[in-house]
Parts: sequence; structure tokens; C-alpha cells
Amino acid sequence: MVTMASLSGWRGWLALKRQELADRHTAETQPGPAGPSIASRIEVADLKERIRKLEAIAAGVDL
Repeated sequence: MVTMASLSGWRGWLALKRQELADRHTAETQPGPAGPSIASRIEVADLKERIRKLEAIAAGVDL
């Protein structure tokens, strides 16, 4: 009985590892969403700088 339970657990563990490997392989072969472009990163940085300046003006701090 113990042997059968151990064998069943082993088979379940192997099935889990096979599924993890299959999922990892699928994720590697499918193209993911592209990251933000450099232009959009620059635009976001510019907007953050503008917000920082407006917050400083609102707080009465000179830059």
C-alpha cells in the first residue's frame, strides 16, 4: 500500500514537472508584448518632470 501511494505521488510530481516545462516552453515560443519605445519613455520622463515642477510651484518652492 505504501509503495502504491509513493508511486502515485511520484507520477503526480512528474506530471506537474512536465506541465511546468510545457508552460515554460510555450511562454518562450510565443512573442510577448513589446516594451515601451524609447520615444514613449522620453515622453513619460518629460511629463514627470513637468509634474514635479508644477508641484514645486504649488508648494511655493523656487526651482
